[in-house]
Amino acid sequence: MSESIEKSERNANRFELLCGLLLAVFAAILAVMDLGAGKYGDDEIMAKNESASAYQWYQSKTIKQSLVENQKDLIQLLLSSNMINSSKTDSLDAYQKGLGKDLKRYKKEKKEIMEGSAKIGKENWIQDKDGKLGEIIGAKEWENKANILGSSGDVFDLSTLFLQISLVVGAISLVLQMAKMKKVFMILMIVLGSIGTYYGITAYLLAMSA
Repeated sequence: MSESIEKSERNANRFELLCGLLLAVFAAILAVMDLGAGKYGDDEIMAKNESASAYQWYQSKTIKQSLVENQKDLIQLLLSSNMINSSKTDSLDAYQKGLGKDLKRYKKEKKEIMEGSAKIGKENWIQDKDGKLGEIIGAKEWENKANILGSSGDVFDLSTLFLQISLVVGAISLVLQMAKMKKVFMILMIVLGSIGTYYGITAYLLAMSA
């Protein structure tokens, strides 16, 4: 009888040790997931801000382009109406050609701001950043990055949810008295914790691809 009791106690001790170890492992994984969710959440906010700034920059170039187009159209109207003294037409024509060059430059700048330097090719780099060409990250690139990080954040939330439930279930398994129920709850903890870990790894991979 005493041997049976000792065996039962040893099994109970092994169970508690294993369950406690699994709880510690899943708690550590949860901490890592919380850290990743916080970091990439901040990156998402930064990407959204950069995207908004890039779109505002693009809009300012559009306004300047519209002003130049209006000037060019006005000069063209004056030249075609013969209202300008013939001695002034050459200078106006030269000025109009200068405006045409400005329009081409604005179109290239807008494309680089929208698409990014890496997408348009070195031969089309025209907009500098801190005095360097080819450094522009486009508005669409920032927007795409923000979207990916947002999706990653959703997966991080799922990971955290499953891991937290796993810890609760594991804690319940430690306080239960029935051996069968203790095993059932421990298995459930392992399943939920594994799902949470899978989602966490997926979230990290998704975030790192942004």
